[in-house]
Amino acid sequence: MFQNLNVFQTAMALAKHSGLRQALSAQNIANADTPGYHALDIPDFEATLRGSEGSQRATRDKHLHGLRQDHLPEPTLRRASVDPNGNSVSIEGEMVTAVAASRGHGRALSIYRSSLNILRTSLGR
Repeated sequence: MFQNLNVFQTAMALAKHSGLRQALSAQNIANADTPGYHALDIPDFEATLRGSEGSQRATRDKHLHGLRQDHLPEPTLRRASVDPNGNSVSIEGEMVTAVAASRGHGRALSIYRSSLNILRTSLGR
């Protein structure tokens, strides 16, 4: 019954994904006035999770399959609207991304806590 607890792995993956997204958003905001800087972003967690289900799996440490060592997608350049100085950072967009990352992290912690409480209750503790 308790051999395969994927809910904890999924919650941890969501927390890591949200942390990376928050870090990229902070980096983008820090470079908002840097000429020629292109904003970095990663796909939504749902797309990342869906893409990892049917994709290749690394069975050894040296296998490469499109994910970093921490199983997060590589950041890509966001080439939406570009200012005349070549910068593609939108402060408003980064604020929305940062709030979404914060919500994702909070959701991951809630899922983890709830699952842990269910597990403790089922064990009688």
